Amino acid sequence: MKTYIKAKKIILSHQVVEDAYLEINQGQFNGVHQTIPEEASYLDGTSYTLAPGLVDTHIHGFMGSDVMDGDPEGLRKISEGLLSCGVTSWLPTTLTDSTARLDHVCQLIGDHYDSMPGAKMQGIFLEGPFFTEKYKGAQNPKYMMDPSINQLQKWNEMSGNRVKKIAIAPEREGTEAFIKYALDQNIKVGLAHSNATYQEAKTAVEAGADIFIHTFNGMSGLHHREPGMVGSALSLDNVYAEVICDGFHVHPAAAKIILKARGVDETVLISDCMRAGGLGDGKSSLGEFEVEVKEGAARLVSNGSLAGSVLTLMASVRNLVEWGIATLEEAVTMASLTPAKSVGIDNLCGKIEKGLAADFIVLDDQLNLIGTFIDGQQKYGAILKEEII
Repeated sequence: MKTYIKAKKIILSHQVVEDAYLEINQGQFNGVHQTIPEEASYLDGTSYTLAPGLVDTHIHGFMGSDVMDGDPEGLRKISEGLLSCGVTSWLPTTLTDSTARLDHVCQLIGDHYDSMPGAKMQGIFLEGPFFTEKYKGAQNPKYMMDPSINQLQKWNEMSGNRVKKIAIAPEREGTEAFIKYALDQNIKVGLAHSNATYQEAKTAVEAGADIFIHTFNGMSGLHHREPGMVGSALSLDNVYAEVICDGFHVHPAAAKIILKARGVDETVLISDCMRAGGLGDGKSSLGEFEVEVKEGAARLVSNGSLAGSVLTLMASVRNLVEWGIATLEEAVTMASLTPAKSVGIDNLCGKIEKGLAADFIVLDDQLNLIGTFIDGQQKYGAILKEEII
């Protein structure tokens, strides 16, 4: 069955089409048209912009649930909640934790991978445990260790080969062999929570690592005589730089620096959202640590360090536009296609393209989320009125 939606604008890959119809057929995108057959019906989005569903490749939790809870109902709650954020695909993200806990979570995600009622799980991001302590952030140092090929193999097998990305500290022993193994398994390697020198980071990139996790945060800083991890993220060729644009993790000017260095095609907007996302200020937790959310920032009670965020990816898009750093089209690309490309799932999501699942969002001129569609069916927001040509 064909469905048409008339829109003010439709954001495609590096192109915006105005005053056009989006065609959906059997849950897939089936083209963009200036006209449709006479007497055909359409959903009226003439006041709105259609954009690809957002892709959050780094998110720990939402609405009181966390991936590390190891609870299938919690995963479903996150999946459903993310529709209100414009997210249609996500990578459930783990924390540095015990091997037994990570075993359980990987098995759980594998068992429930295709049963999510909202945003689609498109793989797992293992954030840790192969980090170092100096820039630990809210990662628990008692579980940190050198990269283990055997552990990664086990977690990937337990999840049904769902691991898409893993982050490591490049100064750890055995990183080059680990990176090469991961790439052989089609697992992307990111660099994070690390005190690495520029050369150590460069060596890891030369081995195949190509994502810098939440750039500026949890990594050795930029110095003109030792560029460190930040210098590597800004200067090395053909790498992606994640950034948390909530106004707390990086100053808007720092986000602008990343965008100038990496461009739209290599800057990845992430939420790094934890369980308190969507709940407002108050007490919460991240892993084994107590967290307090105050005035929109999540911090460890113990030392005041930032503990993930309560940011939504849609808010990140709005922030970049309001800060004057990017156009709407650029910000949407950095929250959809670029993250999808960074983990090799752009054949599944991240763009409005014929043959892909019709996962998309509807925005008004103030960048409010009007609706979220999964497989061509509206799952969140105000119902669009049906009209006839």
